[in-house]
Amino acid sequence: MKKVGIIMGSDSDFPVVEKAVDTLKEYGVPVCVHVYSAHRTPLEAGAFAKNARKEGYGALICAAGMAAHLAGAIAANTTLPVIGIPIKAKALEGIDALLSTVMMPPGIPVATVGIDGAQNAALLAIEILSVTDESLAEKLQEARDKKAATILKKDQELSEKYSKLD
Repeated sequence: MKKVGIIMGSDSDFPVVEKAVDTLKEYGVPVCVHVYSAHRTPLEAGAFAKNARKEGYGALICAAGMAAHLAGAIAANTTLPVIGIPIKAKALEGIDALLSTVMMPPGIPVATVGIDGAQNAALLAIEILSVTDESLAEKLQEARDKKAATILKKDQELSEKYSKLD
């Protein structure tokens, strides 16, 4: 199975990123976590991205706040799918990171999830890997079916409770 690489611009991003790590582990997807900065360690970030395919990665997740150039810098150095997680910061509540992550030039795509959307980033990476891994596709479908059943059960309970109003 291909692994997923998670790169953070700072270790202070880990409380958000941990949700992605936990989700990937829940699905049995191997994950490696690194701290590289697009601005402070650009050579190391670029080298990681350039070697990621031959190192067995199938998708990369990049989390950064503020200027949030990490996902774009990684995407510029690999043809693997890159998923950006804009991290909420105090000044602009993550809007700056969202715009920096989503507004990529033509030819260098970055899939972008919502601000602090680590779980969705992990699920998107799993969906990418599931294109060639049927067992992951089955796990994803089972999880969706379970969530749907939970919602339908709550609907039935509320409907029964409030449909009998006198």
